[in-house]
Amino acid sequence: MGPKVQHRRRGLRIAVWSLAAVLVVAAGLVGVVLWQNSYDMDEQRVSIRHGGHTLNGVLATPKDGRERHGLVVYVHGDGPIDATHDDGYKPLWEANAKAGYASLSWDKPGVAGASGNWLGQSMDDRADEAAAAIAWACARPDIDGDRIGLWGASQAGWVLPKVAARTPVSFVIAVSPAINWLQQGRYNLLAQLRADGASAARTKAAIAKSDSTRRLLKRHASFEEYVRARGGDADGMTADRWRFIAKNYTADATQDLRALRGIPVLLILAGHDINVDTVDTERVYRKVLDAGGALTVRRYPDATHSLLKQSIEQSDLKTTLTAVFSPRSLFADGFLDGQRQFLEDPGTGAQ
Repeated sequence: MGPKVQHRRRGLRIAVWSLAAVLVVAAGLVGVVLWQNSYDMDEQRVSIRHGGHTLNGVLATPKDGRERHGLVVYVHGDGPIDATHDDGYKPLWEANAKAGYASLSWDKPGVAGASGNWLGQSMDDRADEAAAAIAWACARPDIDGDRIGLWGASQAGWVLPKVAARTPVSFVIAVSPAINWLQQGRYNLLAQLRADGASAARTKAAIAKSDSTRRLLKRHASFEEYVRARGGDADGMTADRWRFIAKNYTADATQDLRALRGIPVLLILAGHDINVDTVDTERVYRKVLDAGGALTVRRYPDATHSLLKQSIEQSDLKTTLTAVFSPRSLFADGFLDGQRQFLEDPGTGAQ
């Protein structure tokens, strides 16, 4: 056997072992991803009839062998959100399951093949939808109708108290909720401009543009009028979105919150929220609900509006990698455990 043949065989062995090592590492990574994205609960697709339409939902139940469970009904924030929020809800559902609670969520109308159009809904429409889901759940033998509560984020802050006014609920978890639509919009605008380091001139122009939009809304202007007022540039606005805003821009939760008096409420606020004025939200919640002694406020200084860690959310790469390899680590420290602890005994811990 010549030296050239020996060299080729040695090179082949090295290549084979290198490939094997790569495959082992790849298999290990796949295993980690599958393990990290497996949750200790059972999931099933469900259908809920409401208003001539079908809500396409997911019911996640604990694997604890019990015949009946309490239930957390999820009310989405703004945007075209599906039942699992692109799997983002699953770590929260698992925390609920650990506390002995099932979780129910559904695709917004027009999302993931669902009928309808969520942009055609008012906050009252959304409350009616959630109330119908609760009625459906109460009819199930595996759900304890005396332990059904609500979870809602951001825009859901205008929906949660409306639901409670329509049907009895045992508790409410409000995550980054706003109080007044217009005030929240102005706060978000200014916070985003500060974060961008906008000049005084740019800030003044942005406020003037916002004020112009408010005047158009107040006089019930059409989408076509909005576009003309913008010099023909819709600036990302669509006709459906304009109608949605026109239908809901007067929303204010202050009076509706009275429906939550006496109900255990967990108010969750983030330290880096540029969408919602958390100081104003806490002030109003305390003013309306504190007298009943059932309000619990939890603040997460390292969290953004979505309750993700700021250090992760500010990087798209970090967000993607964490979502793939360690999705539970996306959320602010203590957030998932805090939700579980509240569910284990909603009537305690008020502060």
